[in-house]
Amino acid sequence: MESVIDRAFAAALYGDGDDGLDTGASLLAAAPDADADLRRRGEEYLRRAWRHGWQPADVMRLVRRDLDDPHVRLTADLIREETARYAHLPPRWPAQLADLAPEGESARGRDRFTRATTHLQLYRLLLRLPPIEPAGPPPGDTVPGPVHGEPRTLTRIRALLAKAEATGYPEEAEALTAKAQELMARHSLDEALLAARTHAKDVPAACRIGVDAPYETAKAILLDVVAAANHCRAVWNEAYGFSTVVGFESDLESVELLHTSLLVQGTAAMTKAEAGQRAAGRKRTKTFRQAFLLAYANRIGGRLAEAGEHAVREAAGEGAEGPAAGDASALLPVLAARDVAVTDRAEQMFPETTTTRVRGVTDAEGWNHGTAAADRAHVTPRGRGPALP
Repeated sequence: MESVIDRAFAAALYGDGDDGLDTGASLLAAAPDADADLRRRGEEYLRRAWRHGWQPADVMRLVRRDLDDPHVRLTADLIREETARYAHLPPRWPAQLADLAPEGESARGRDRFTRATTHLQLYRLLLRLPPIEPAGPPPGDTVPGPVHGEPRTLTRIRALLAKAEATGYPEEAEALTAKAQELMARHSLDEALLAARTHAKDVPAACRIGVDAPYETAKAILLDVVAAANHCRAVWNEAYGFSTVVGFESDLESVELLHTSLLVQGTAAMTKAEAGQRAAGRKRTKTFRQAFLLAYANRIGGRLAEAGEHAVREAAGEGAEGPAAGDASALLPVLAARDVAVTDRAEQMFPETTTTRVRGVTDAEGWNHGTAAADRAHVTPRGRGPALP
């Protein structure tokens, strides 16, 4: 005999209309003894999502985009409950769990029908998540390794970027960000040579970084140039609002840090420039912002490439400090081998990618202000977008 849960799910989860949702919610509202099983079913859908390559941040991003605040809180509660069953979690998961919505009943104070509807709408979304390229092991497959503190270089990089985001002086932000990128490049070179010398079995990994609307194309291009400048490859999944970045672990950390900081700095500069435009009587906000962010990403790519080349020249014997200093004979073959490894891994994960064409910029003021902002803080050719799976 079918349970109330089975009948409710059959009505609600396999159609697009509201009639089935209303039927399913009515069945659940009249069956208080099914509440515990209803929660367990949600955890099962999450486990299915983990097996299909999804991570907590990916699921939360989609729920925030496609549903409402009660669904966000319910999802956060279910993720906390489901992941508590694992003795060990994949490396990036604890940070993702720390960013979840605050704990609490997602539909507190609502009637049973409304609470049931919230569950069913969320479960319909979870049920329809397709398999995606995994960016790390699912929970349960993780083998705990030695716990290391963050390298001192990354701590210095975080401090520099935090200062760049906080300062109100563009020239200071530019100098701090350039210094952070140079440190990232040197850190990458040191890690590469150390791995080669110790014959460490270091292989490329992957992480996912959210690319949220609005102006997601410009934001994806910014991430693409940051990844390229740090020896990584980024592939944008426009449908689900994220890019997968492939590279060696130390480089992935740099990409995450720098992309976040540059986005904060660029947004602040855009808001300031836009205020000046409005004060002069201008009203075309959308075209200005789009042009600003595209120009910002375009110019940032050139600046980061310059900083990276400077770090390589220094490491080849022009005054650098650290394991990479003065080791030009070993450095270039190691970097070439790592670039090949990253490309191979990215092509294995994404055997078919396309490029998306960027709409022509129609706002010269936005472009000029965006370029100037990037100069104060050219990997992807102008007119070409990020790779798409």
